[in-house]
Amino acid sequence: MNTAKTTDTQKFPLQGADGAARLVVLGGGESGVGAAYLARQQGYDVFLSDFGQLADKYKNQLVEWNIRFEEGGHTEAEILNAAEVVKSPGIPDKAPIIQKLIAQGTAVISEIEFAGRYTNAKMICITGSNGKTTTSSLTYHILKNAGLNVGLAGNIGKSFAYQVATEKFEYYVLEISSFMLDNMYQFRADISVLLNITADHLDRYDYKLENYAASKMRITQNQTATDHFIFCADDAETIKAMQGQNIAAQQLPCSIEKMIDQGAYLDHDNLIINVHQQHFQMSINELALQGKHNIYNSMASGIVAKVLELRNETMRESMGNFRNIEHRLEFVAKISGISFINDSKATNVNSTWYALESMTSDVVLILGGVDKGNDYSMLRSLVKQKVKAIVCLGKDNKRIHDAFEDDVEIIVNTASASEAAQVAYHLAEKGDTVLLSPACASFDLFKNYEDRGQQFKDAVKEL
Repeated sequence: MNTAKTTDTQKFPLQGADGAARLVVLGGGESGVGAAYLARQQGYDVFLSDFGQLADKYKNQLVEWNIRFEEGGHTEAEILNAAEVVKSPGIPDKAPIIQKLIAQGTAVISEIEFAGRYTNAKMICITGSNGKTTTSSLTYHILKNAGLNVGLAGNIGKSFAYQVATEKFEYYVLEISSFMLDNMYQFRADISVLLNITADHLDRYDYKLENYAASKMRITQNQTATDHFIFCADDAETIKAMQGQNIAAQQLPCSIEKMIDQGAYLDHDNLIINVHQQHFQMSINELALQGKHNIYNSMASGIVAKVLELRNETMRESMGNFRNIEHRLEFVAKISGISFINDSKATNVNSTWYALESMTSDVVLILGGVDKGNDYSMLRSLVKQKVKAIVCLGKDNKRIHDAFEDDVEIIVNTASASEAAQVAYHLAEKGDTVLLSPACASFDLFKNYEDRGQQFKDAVKEL
């Protein structure tokens, strides 16, 4: 179980008018509002500040809970007087207000770090450049079906802090991003999972992959010899990042390329898991999640289940009937023999690679959006093999044209989800798949990837 997490930052020197310790929350989204609620519950003098505008839902909650807040800017006098600051993972350390807090020695922590102080639940923490939402959802599905009292939080669902304040879960499955890890210090995972490391969000890491990888390795910090670390033995960047690290936890690798003594591996078409005399076997053809990348995701979730000594029958049933999350390789419809797949959550090149790798038919691929310095070269081989046309969905598609003009005969520009769906439908033939897997962020034309995926699904239904 998690030990009590007491830090020097909890001995607050700065107080509000009623003598309560002053805590400031920066960012008024799901995680920030949840942290504010937990802090209020724990007796803090709480102030929430958002540089942008708050959603009505969150504003109403803050008013209902009698928590002071501001939007549309930061009042520095209110913020710099905090004993401690909980910041949204979306706010970079380079933001001026964060730099001022750091300069004066004010502790700046993540919601996960803060909420972890107030629960002794077992923590199953899952990170990776790709697959973490799917693996977190599958792990939660297995544990819940096994009868465990478990919550799902982090980058997914209701905020961890809000659940700590309102629930009494004995286990948490937490999807953890590198941005969250950067501001976690005393928090400890009982079971940590690192799925893979590929170039993503490098603008936050001085464009150095090794900095991003070091951030991912923080998933193992504070772990002890009684804890477990699950990782992919086939991922070169993960193995490289582990070198020189002092990992105290018991290591449980997974591989589809070689036999593993303690961990998971593939024996022909059978997924094998061996953990501390606990043995599990299942045909990959029976897994709900298909495709090479999903074998790794299923292995990681399966190892977690075996560490917790769950019954094989429960695992087999859950891994066979799991339904993937919305916007991740989500089947939308079959029209005139053409399958439409919504993979809007693929916001980087590696995610799109995984999506294409799992396709078994010819593909009309919908790509584009806000390009985060993408290197499309890793897609070229799969595009040559499987893609008959590319439909660009974004304001600036030049880099996509430059990357694939020698590999695909047809590349068309579109400016809305409806137009993209219609053009792709006309380019596809019976037996083909129209795949929305953009490899880019969505903010040029959409609110977020969910909005992009929903507009695509609505457009398909109108065909």
